[in-house]
Amino acid sequence: MNYAEALAWIHGLYRFGMNPGLERIKVLLRRLGDPQQRLRCIHIAGTNGKGSTAAFLASMLEAEGKRVALYTSPYLEAFTNRMAINGADIGRERLAALATAVKFQVDEMVRTGVGQPTEFEVVTALAFMYFAEEQPDWVVVEVGLGGRLDATNVIEPVVCAITNIGLEHTQVLGDTIEEIAYEKAGIIKSGAATVTAAENLQALSVFRKIARERGARLYELDGEFRCIPVGATLDGQTFDYQSPWRELKGLQITMLGQHQVRNAALALAALELLPEPLIEDAVRRGLADTCWPGRLEVFSRNPLVLVDGAHNPDGIRALCQALPGILSGKKLWLVVGILGDKAVDEILAEIVPLATAGLIITKPDNPRAAEPMMVAEMARRYALPGVSVAVAETVAAAVGKGLAKLSADEALCVAGSLYTISEAREILKARFSC
Repeated sequence: MNYAEALAWIHGLYRFGMNPGLERIKVLLRRLGDPQQRLRCIHIAGTNGKGSTAAFLASMLEAEGKRVALYTSPYLEAFTNRMAINGADIGRERLAALATAVKFQVDEMVRTGVGQPTEFEVVTALAFMYFAEEQPDWVVVEVGLGGRLDATNVIEPVVCAITNIGLEHTQVLGDTIEEIAYEKAGIIKSGAATVTAAENLQALSVFRKIARERGARLYELDGEFRCIPVGATLDGQTFDYQSPWRELKGLQITMLGQHQVRNAALALAALELLPEPLIEDAVRRGLADTCWPGRLEVFSRNPLVLVDGAHNPDGIRALCQALPGILSGKKLWLVVGILGDKAVDEILAEIVPLATAGLIITKPDNPRAAEPMMVAEMARRYALPGVSVAVAETVAAAVGKGLAKLSADEALCVAGSLYTISEAREILKARFSC
């Protein structure tokens, strides 16, 4: 297969849906020589912030001269973004060659009645094959969904990290915080220390119980580790960090929003638990150099234009907490496109009142996208008096309309889905030469 054929095959597996379980991925990896067993991994689960935490981890390790592989999902610009080493995506020809090898084994599994691997299982196997061939020093692995039955949960990590916990994918993970925390805690392994930034007491209670049962050490942010925000501007944020082993003053990150301070501290806490903790200079340079596109990403300062990939209630709340400080009194135009299988009404209730200049509802190019007319009707219930709610059928049209209406004392923010901001970023990069 060439690259286009490989992508068509991979994406075609979407029709088999989501089928939680580790049986198929274990069989597939065994057929491929169990490449995951040749990797030193750091495993990351949680509701929001997994990608940012992974990026902070990789950047700090790279700053100390390590060769670091990063497996994340979904992607913003190209499928190859999902598996990278020291910031360089896998090559298209390399991915096609690996996909050809994986497809042969998948076809054999189906032919012999073992079962049909899902799209995510196939992509995970591809990533592990690639990384095993390249043999980086460390592999940072982001969970796809949940943790316990996620395809990535075949690894034996050196350290685990769990970000915040909120209600998400309730049809799969359960409809209480405790049930979701149980699924996330599935990555906790005996002999691998775990650090968490969860603040919810119900979730923490689940983590503590499972860690005790498995004989794993659990370290908590706001407990054994602490971060203290010091200051924030459009250029980034400064915070202090405390742990049982060291105290670091004036750490800097360029990513915006106080939730990113917690993600950075969580990443640093995970690195503290490695056999060889990083030197201070690598910590400082790695944090300062970390960039994770689509998370309160500023494309223009005058006028102020930014995008954020928040797509569930907890992520939207973090965005809503961060925006007032970033806007500095500017009125806000919002462009919002949401997937229909998300908590649409809860997301709108949080974000729509922030639109003080106007709201434009749109539809990302995704079969799961919610219809904009329906979303607009729901949004009008939460709109401030006098704020218009418009509809644009495409993200390009919505961004164009928002930019056309934007005045010097106003700002524009695109949010609601990673698919929405993926499209918006292409438009904004061309407009503002990013």
